[in-house]
Amino acid sequence: MSKKTKVVMLGSGTPNPVPDRAGPCVAVVVENESYLVDFGSNVVRQAEKARRMGISALSPHNLKRAFCTHLHSDHTVGIADLIFTPWVLERSEPIQLFGPKGLAAMTEHTTAAFEADIAGRMSSACPTPEIGYKSNVVEISEGVVYEDSLVKVEAFPVVHPPFEAYGYRFKTADRVVVVSGDTAPCDSLLRYAKGCDILVHEVISATGVQKRTPDWREYHTTVHTTSTQLGEIAAKTQPGTLVLYHQLFMCGENETGAEIAIRERELEILDEIRQNYLGPVFSAKDLDIF
Repeated sequence: MSKKTKVVMLGSGTPNPVPDRAGPCVAVVVENESYLVDFGSNVVRQAEKARRMGISALSPHNLKRAFCTHLHSDHTVGIADLIFTPWVLERSEPIQLFGPKGLAAMTEHTTAAFEADIAGRMSSACPTPEIGYKSNVVEISEGVVYEDSLVKVEAFPVVHPPFEAYGYRFKTADRVVVVSGDTAPCDSLLRYAKGCDILVHEVISATGVQKRTPDWREYHTTVHTTSTQLGEIAAKTQPGTLVLYHQLFMCGENETGAEIAIRERELEILDEIRQNYLGPVFSAKDLDIF
């Protein structure tokens, strides 16, 4: 069993239904334990793909804890999948969920919506664990939100109005990993990401956003980080590796531009970052491992 910390990109996407990019989900893997950040669409099947690539910590029954950045649907729509699919596959303990105010209500209502499923499975002859569908939810504030023998997890507030939103810093024996969540540039991220080994950060195309209508341009630049801004952030924080995820390429409505246009925009984003930062930068795709 490898003791080296790994970051697995289970989902690198956005609300746009790009077929080869699942909803946002980053897995920090330490030894045989996994720690998920967000639970976008298709989360459990993406984890199973990673397991089949050799990441045994992402076996369905081992998906036991997740950290939510904010309550936008693209980051949380997989909550039912994360609660119930591993339970059906014999997760025997409640899942631990950490996140902003409102996560407890979301979890409670999701569980209530599946009362018929729960009752049916619990009354059948199949060996369904009694408490594996339950959730222990902690609504967080800034600071240490979780700690065990392998990792310490700190939450820090980020800027993604109107939501209460957080990024997360994972400290393991060999790595510091920071995941931004959705955010505009902010001082708290600079503090928590300073000198980290891996910074997983959202980004929007600085060129593409200028081609949006004024209302969309105002929205995106208020709640997200442009590629030019991200280069400035990386220059200040100097991460060992910068990993881009939740990339808004701005290649037409719902990212319906041709694949070649998305690839060209991806390269353009990397060039815009490198205007201010010359360290290692990777444009993440689903199931990349760092």
